[in-house]
Amino acid sequence: MTPALSPSRAADFKQCPLLYRFRTVDKLEGPPSPAAARGTLVHSVLEHVFELPAAERTVDAAVRLLPERWSALAEERPELVEMIEASDDLDDVTWLEDAAELVERWFELEDPQRLEPAERELYVETEIEGLTLRGIVDRLDVAADGAMRVVDYKTGRSPREGFEAKALFQMKFYALVLWRLRGEIPKVLQLVYLGDRQVVRYVPDEQDLRGMERNVKAVWAAVQRAAETGDWRPSRSRLCGWCDFRDLCPEFGGTPPPLPEGAALLALRPEASGQVVVGDD
Repeated sequence: MTPALSPSRAADFKQCPLLYRFRTVDKLEGPPSPAAARGTLVHSVLEHVFELPAAERTVDAAVRLLPERWSALAEERPELVEMIEASDDLDDVTWLEDAAELVERWFELEDPQRLEPAERELYVETEIEGLTLRGIVDRLDVAADGAMRVVDYKTGRSPREGFEAKALFQMKFYALVLWRLRGEIPKVLQLVYLGDRQVVRYVPDEQDLRGMERNVKAVWAAVQRAAETGDWRPSRSRLCGWCDFRDLCPEFGGTPPPLPEGAALLALRPEASGQVVVGDD
């Protein structure tokens, strides 16, 4: 069991060390979110549409996949069904209609009949100086000359000015892992935002990825210090308004739970508790 870090958990620590602790050490989970659940459903449809022959990858065919993929997701996570049943704004019909709208928008931005992904939901993992970096890439396209395009679907809106770096952190993380795994830097990092029909492309270079590696090492060094000292102090920001754990945060008058036994081990080696740390979204 080697120390492990995903882009999601690295981003958690950069945003707020206490958030990292809550998710990685205390194993806390917030209530299911309609936006996150809808995103998972749409991701599943966009993954499975490529199992159809190219000529059959139409808008209608993709929308027809929604009930099937929702049934599979609901069976795996019944709390999502409970979330819809408890909502005053959602029901089975409007839920699938909202997801269908996002699927339809994807066809405005990309043509799956002209795409043959090399990989979908690709698990990637590499080790850098004893630290395992891992995550899941939504889609990897590989051209005839071997050039790689890393694609990530986002069901929300594209980031406002000043938030682009945070959005690209995850993509550069994946690019770093792929570079170390395959010996070649991806040619394009592509974020597909279905919320406002935007496609953001970024061309990384070696300097970018070496900088990313330094960034990740610095984050990990800070995680190690927090694990050794037990000092998981909160970091207040505009993102606090969306945090699921405000009632436990000292910044808002809350009290974190006592650190569990073996907290340092859980912080550095999440597999010790049976958890696999991978990228979210």
